[in-house]
Amino acid sequence: MDQTIVALRAVADSTDGASAASQTPDRRGRLRELLRTRWCPLLAACVAILIIAVVLVPRAFAPAQADGVVGSNGRLEAQPVDVTAKNGGRIAELLVDEGDAVAAGQILARMDVRAERAQQREAEAQGRQALRARESMEAAVAQRHSAAASSEALLAQRRSELDLAERNARRSTALAASGAVSVQRAEEDRSRLDTARAALDAAQAQRAEAQAGVRAAEAQRLEADAAVEAAAAQVERLQVQIDDGTLRAPRAGRIQYRVAQAGEVVAAGGKVLSLVDTSDLYMNIFLQQRDADRLAVGDEGRIVLDVAPDAPIAAHIAFISDVAQFTPKSVETADERAKLMFRVKVRVDAAALARGADRLRSGAPGIAYVRVTQREWPAQLQTGAR
Repeated sequence: MDQTIVALRAVADSTDGASAASQTPDRRGRLRELLRTRWCPLLAACVAILIIAVVLVPRAFAPAQADGVVGSNGRLEAQPVDVTAKNGGRIAELLVDEGDAVAAGQILARMDVRAERAQQREAEAQGRQALRARESMEAAVAQRHSAAASSEALLAQRRSELDLAERNARRSTALAASGAVSVQRAEEDRSRLDTARAALDAAQAQRAEAQAGVRAAEAQRLEADAAVEAAAAQVERLQVQIDDGTLRAPRAGRIQYRVAQAGEVVAAGGKVLSLVDTSDLYMNIFLQQRDADRLAVGDEGRIVLDVAPDAPIAAHIAFISDVAQFTPKSVETADERAKLMFRVKVRVDAAALARGADRLRSGAPGIAYVRVTQREWPAQLQTGAR
């Protein structure tokens, strides 16, 4: 304080020296008196405020530590989830707004799918046409099978006729040689034999044609079956596109942003909404190696939010990083090794999350505490059963 007064006096003296010709000893005395009576209390108040701000305030807001408990500042975080349009198109309507809580599977937006519905009706008509074509092919196959059966019967008849003609020709030839029958009769029987052989050949050719017709009809029926299946697949694919036009929440959470608005056109994969998964809130903190080495995944933790300092939240350790952060990769001395910081994820327990669903928000600042010994939690961090 005295140094400040001396400095002010020096400033006043320098001012007096610059205007010595116009200043009198009485005026210099009044200036010194003014500095002494008005400025000194003001400077003293400023110094006191600085002391409070630098020393007392940080202590008041510093994390309270207890034996066996370490803590670090952080913010509640939640996993962001983007709701995107699988297929490009125009947004028909948005059903939620920023800040709305949504359940898993809830409809959030609808895309304009009128073109897909028209294509689906066209595919359905093609499917009906393919069904009728398949029915016609089935009738043709049945007809071809009937023709094949007739050709088989005719072939059997021609074989029987040939057998009879062969016996008659042999008998008449033998009788004609002995003079029992005329030579003309023998020649007529041989002619009938040749006719029977020709008829058998024709029947065999007819049977082969009928069988080929059956195979052709069956191939056409298979094509008709494929056309029916293709039409059904087209209808199903378009139905999937129509269903994809209804954007649903992939999980429960809270809407953070409306990236696009109703009426806008988005590309395939374009973002429409962004939400955060409120069923998984956690806080990342950073601890020194000596503390991190005493922790294990699953150990209990506590989270105290700035907005509710008297309501600790039950939590547990979900992740401990194996890689140090905020330090050089190569550490040579023991002092440097002590400065290694490891990320620890402290996740809010499901029961605590259910009880405090309305007051727990992503981004809320606070302090996460973990125990590095087996001692009980201090009274201010007791929450009851996890």
